[in-house]
Amino acid sequence: MPNTPSREPRRAITGVFLLDKPFGLSSNAALQRVRRLFCAQKAGHTGTLDPHATGLLAICLGEATKFSGWLLDAPKTYLAQIRLGYTSSTGDGEGEIARKQPFPGSASDLQAALKQFEGIQVQRPPMHSALKVEGRPLYSYARAGLEVPRAERRIEVLAQRMEGWDGETLSLSVTVSKGTYIRVLAQDIGEALGCGGYLTGLRRTGAGPFTLDAATTMETLESLDSPGRDALLLPADALLQGMPRLELDDAQSLAVQRGQRPACSIPDPPGQRFRVYNPGNRFLGICELTSERRLHPARMMAGD
Repeated sequence: MPNTPSREPRRAITGVFLLDKPFGLSSNAALQRVRRLFCAQKAGHTGTLDPHATGLLAICLGEATKFSGWLLDAPKTYLAQIRLGYTSSTGDGEGEIARKQPFPGSASDLQAALKQFEGIQVQRPPMHSALKVEGRPLYSYARAGLEVPRAERRIEVLAQRMEGWDGETLSLSVTVSKGTYIRVLAQDIGEALGCGGYLTGLRRTGAGPFTLDAATTMETLESLDSPGRDALLLPADALLQGMPRLELDDAQSLAVQRGQRPACSIPDPPGQRFRVYNPGNRFLGICELTSERRLHPARMMAGD
């Protein structure tokens, strides 16, 4: 039986939990289950995964939710399975599948063709997506047989690597910018190859500084007791890896926690943001350097 808490009081617990989201579970359903297991007062995730996608979903608890935006904006890495020679009305296996024609080339031909999808490009969000238009997700229009205008958006494929090709299914590892739809990328690849293509499987393997190797399955989380679950949490500042670190003195630490802007003599350019720490190495939040050489508290942890 899962070791799940029953009617325990909610806790003001803070941290980042890396979940290996299972197939068939929505991101919100996963979030609510994790929140309940930790008995957390507050929780939020850092980038939606479709129910039929699996893999890394970083869930923020408590004060860590204040910094989730930095991971929302970070590049994501996926392992995608793309079936070539066919098309789908939804871009994935849930739609109406139609046979087109096999890709006639070799693996090396396919690898060469994929190079055109590296770098900056534009995408139009698919109708079968959770993106909202006038307060309704696009998929609700699609289910009603309606199509609404969607503006193209600029995305970037930062890296890609062909992991396998069996003559019909292409396995592709791809790192992309925020807002990229892998199902659209799969369709675009199939169209460019002249054979059609759609997404048959998707697994998120990385998000910002985090990788799937560090994630925990829902089954494992449910099997642990409360101390065991808490031991899996990363600190809130783990979300900000890559942001410069700045250690403050006692006076500066006290000032920024009070919402004040203490003077700072560091040579960095105005606008630079730092994750700041007190002399005891406690993470305080994010401060931005102003043109007056002061530290503006941009996003702070709650005080003790």
